[in-house]
Amino acid sequence: MRPTRTPVAAALVTLLALGLPAVAAPAAAASPDRPAAARVDPAPATITVTGEGSATAPPDVAVVAVAVEATGATSQAALDAQNTAAGALLTAVRAQGVAERDVRTDNISLQPVYDTEGGSTRLKGYQAAQSFSVKVREVERTGAVLQSITDATGDAGRIHSVAFEVSDPVPLQARAREAAHDDARAKAEQLARLSGHELGRLVSLSEDSVGYPRPAAQFADAAGTGGAVPTAPGEIRATATVTAVYEVS
Repeated sequence: MRPTRTPVAAALVTLLALGLPAVAAPAAAASPDRPAAARVDPAPATITVTGEGSATAPPDVAVVAVAVEATGATSQAALDAQNTAAGALLTAVRAQGVAERDVRTDNISLQPVYDTEGGSTRLKGYQAAQSFSVKVREVERTGAVLQSITDATGDAGRIHSVAFEVSDPVPLQARAREAAHDDARAKAEQLARLSGHELGRLVSLSEDSVGYPRPAAQFADAAGTGGAVPTAPGEIRATATVTAVYEVS
């Protein structure tokens, strides 16, 4: 019995008989190449430094904290005495050229005064007080203003403190901030050089603090002695601190 040929086998025999090459079945399509893993560069080395700076300027204004106190057998008597002393204080500072806008009442009080001697408590009288903030824009006249207050108020006058300052601290603070930045840069350059590196770009810069201390002279209660109360304005110092991060290579 002769073997049976399938149509495909017969066609293949015919192609071979004619001398034509047989065509192989196409191979399965190759899978697309996977994307190459991204190259991760190591993080650059950095230097972190803290810069400090300061700037000074002479004060151009003085803020004087003053008050008057008075006592009386009755509340009205104490208040009347306080009113008289307060009026004398205001007249004195205005006579020294202090503008009304530069004088402010900070507090007014009226309270009883008790005597506790002998184990018992009894009403002794009343005390009235008023405190003021006086801004002297001509610093060289601060002593004269203080003396005029004590001369006008006598034993009722109180001088609590004097604070010298600059009326516009922004330029002074800006100079301190600039000095802090320069200090941070100089430190970073030195550290890079000492470690055998070159200083690169600035990565970050932050301000940590800006200080503005006010030197103050404290005074005890004063009685008029003529002339002017000696004062020493000194200078105002602003400070700043920054933190900087630089790359190094």
